[in-house]
Amino acid sequence: MDIKLLLIDDDVELCSMLQSYLAQEGFSADAIHSGTDAVDKVLSSNYELIVLDLMLPGLSGFEVLKLIRETSSVPVLMLTARGEDVDSVVGLELGADDYLAKPYSPRVLIAHIRAILRRSYTDENDDNVQLTVGDIDLYPQSRTVYREKDPVPLTSTEFTILETLMKNAGSVVNKHELSEIALGRKLAHFDRSLDVHISNVRKKLGYISEDNRIRTIRNVGYLLSK
Repeated sequence: MDIKLLLIDDDVELCSMLQSYLAQEGFSADAIHSGTDAVDKVLSSNYELIVLDLMLPGLSGFEVLKLIRETSSVPVLMLTARGEDVDSVVGLELGADDYLAKPYSPRVLIAHIRAILRRSYTDENDDNVQLTVGDIDLYPQSRTVYREKDPVPLTSTEFTILETLMKNAGSVVNKHELSEIALGRKLAHFDRSLDVHISNVRKKLGYISEDNRIRTIRNVGYLLSK
């Protein structure tokens, strides 16, 4: 069965080319070229991943992403201009799962899409036992998280980060290993993606007294307090 994607990009010719390429790889892709119409399109359909360009007529990609995240946790791959590090950080802070700099090859796009989708689903052979650390409960099968019984909305990447930290609660998780698990790639020297995702998870989980639940162990990784 085809996996249904949505391309949000004002480059009509590029979207048409990508739709053909994605179809060969088992993906069914719709395309929309205006930020103004994008949010309704996302929320009215069952897409498994959104590819979102930042430069759009009408609403910007940032505005579209912010509106999507008010009601949906659908995975979002954000497209940024090459070298625009500020854009990538802002997009991740607003809830994008990952970003890809333009221009890019279709093969690289496919690799990013597959990596995000792998993180978005729980394999039937995976350990589906509920994880509990303090007042946080995580359910792998339904990919849901609760703090003191209140739901905590996480993106697919944030969920994978938290799940990994909870499985290793009380121990340091190496940042390079966490990057490969949660982002599907090796951690580049100046890549702040993992730090931004960690910051998002911290904010959503709240604090324990005045301490962070997730501690940064300098030059090593992260530790979730028991």
